[in-house]
Amino acid sequence: MTRIALEFVPPDVEDGKEKAVEEAQKVNELSAQFGMESMLDHMMIPGMIEEEEDRPVEMKPKLDPLETWQAISPEMPGVKGMCTQVTAFMNEDQLKERFTNLTNAGINGIILVGVPRNMEDGEGTGVPPTDALADFQDYVSDRGVILIPTREGEDGRFNFKCNQGATFGMTQLLYSDAIVNFLKNFAKNHDHRPEVLLSFGFVPKAESKVGLINWLIQDPGNQVVEDEQAFVEKLTTMKLKEKQKHLLELYKRVINGVGELDFPMSLHFEAPYGFTKPSFETFSLLLDYWAPEKPDTKTSAIS
Repeated sequence: MTRIALEFVPPDVEDGKEKAVEEAQKVNELSAQFGMESMLDHMMIPGMIEEEEDRPVEMKPKLDPLETWQAISPEMPGVKGMCTQVTAFMNEDQLKERFTNLTNAGINGIILVGVPRNMEDGEGTGVPPTDALADFQDYVSDRGVILIPTREGEDGRFNFKCNQGATFGMTQLLYSDAIVNFLKNFAKNHDHRPEVLLSFGFVPKAESKVGLINWLIQDPGNQVVEDEQAFVEKLTTMKLKEKQKHLLELYKRVINGVGELDFPMSLHFEAPYGFTKPSFETFSLLLDYWAPEKPDTKTSAIS
């Protein structure tokens, strides 16, 4: 399977399902404006939970991904749902019910994620995500995990997740081509070739004041991540066309590099500050260079 997924953040509970519908309609309008209406085939709805207090944007209670998907799916015929699911706070019976409800609603890709960064792996009274990968294969056929190529020990961590039953990995936002060498080394050391959703995010000027992307990709003491953060900061100072040029150059390096390897390539786009014309214009430019093949399209080389 290959796909193009757009991150669709659930609205605040106080704004209700009506806000979700408005955002879905905005996605439809912007997709049509930039020639992407038939290309976005999945909405990736994250399960939002409270994290560290230093999060630069206030975390208000969010709608559940299931509620969000049920609200927006009528607005998006032909589009499928994906979501992230924290398993560490649910027991086995609760997860069985949860996965059944998600899949029955048409969410066919579920990314099993761990506890927030302010907790240690293994904390929580429920099922660790690596156990859930193995234990719930009869309930979730399309099982995803998060892939952070810059994280120490990620090669072994990702291989273990694949051994446990992961069928795809969705990367953290990519602001360098570190994923290329990561997957090259992974291919040398392991036999797994799961689908990889490569994540690319738009960087607006607001990032220079708010720092949400900087916070999302942080890994103190990691020089590669510090270089990525510097790249993000540089992008905030650029005019749109210059910014798009640099993002496209990065996209080409990643696509060309990963494209030489034997991993099914998919895409995941994020607009962390909301759906805007500049973000969709940028995504459209990236897709003009390369997009995953649809079942009814002919093979085209990466140029």
